[in-house]
Amino acid sequence: MKTNKNKYIPLDKFINKALYKKKSGYYMKNNPFGKGGDFITGPNISILFSEMIAIWCVSFWENLGCPKKINIIELGAGNGEMMFQMIKAFNNFNKFKISTKLFILEKSNLLKKIQKKRLSSFNIVWLNSINKIKTGPNIFLANEFFDALPIKQFKKKNNRWFEKKIIKKNNKFKFIDEITNIKNLEKKIGIKLSNNQKFIEFSPLSYKFLKIISEKINNFNGGLLVIDYGFLEKKMKNTLQSVYKHNFNYIFNKLAKSDITHNLNFFLLERIAKKLNLKVGGLANQGKFLINLGILKRAEILTKNLRFSKKADIYYRLKRLIDNNFMGELFKVMFLTKKNNKFNTGF
Repeated sequence: MKTNKNKYIPLDKFINKALYKKKSGYYMKNNPFGKGGDFITGPNISILFSEMIAIWCVSFWENLGCPKKINIIELGAGNGEMMFQMIKAFNNFNKFKISTKLFILEKSNLLKKIQKKRLSSFNIVWLNSINKIKTGPNIFLANEFFDALPIKQFKKKNNRWFEKKIIKKNNKFKFIDEITNIKNLEKKIGIKLSNNQKFIEFSPLSYKFLKIISEKINNFNGGLLVIDYGFLEKKMKNTLQSVYKHNFNYIFNKLAKSDITHNLNFFLLERIAKKLNLKVGGLANQGKFLINLGILKRAEILTKNLRFSKKADIYYRLKRLIDNNFMGELFKVMFLTKKNNKFNTGF
């Protein structure tokens, strides 16, 4: 990655270049999913994951009064597996199916090609901006979307705030702390991030997405379902990490060949939601959410007449999704909607 000599680059701009630079960015030239990639997501572990999200969408649609038209928008669809399995599940709900219009927001042209190949049999519109959505109601689905967006980091030292930046010296990257006025950022977003904090981790791009989504929800009705790894504590902490071939990697190693990510601060996400006039309709860990939606009963039906080896494989995959030692506790699920909506299925 090229940087101007002796010029400090804010962490979020550095991450953005590493992940999304048009020709060389990690997500722009790599298919990171699966055994041969760097990580695996819920939809690629088991079809049961996507089926439960589909069931949740149908339930929410019913709560909205079964509108004749509803938009389903997946934010960052990976290799297209979740949308593929969801559409198959929607086939069991004909009235819902004919009401839906399907969208995918995707920045990577490479992943878009993979998605289009996987989903070639279906009528889906690919977006490069959520602002293209002009009607509603809308169901936004963000499975491991926000963790892939760049973050800023700030540290408090001797009652002064410093922003983490990167400089390249002697052909090597290193972190630099540069003094900053945190009030400028706080004024811009209308949230006092520094309250009772010594460390701040914040994604301006996530905030921008949430602001647009909140406007769509408040103007046209609907909601946002966020599924991601993260934590609930009020105190912010440094969760910046890099992943390469399913193992942790030093952030400056294998740039543009490895993922750079962070854990979502769901307490901060709730603060942002309230600022944007949204209601937290539900918050649970992934295990509880999927179990509440009936994933165990669905697994039982699916495995009823299968031979032992196939049955064991399905239940092993299920365990990875819901067990507290795997994704069950690590991943959280948050539902954001209009203030007057009381829907809480799954929570």
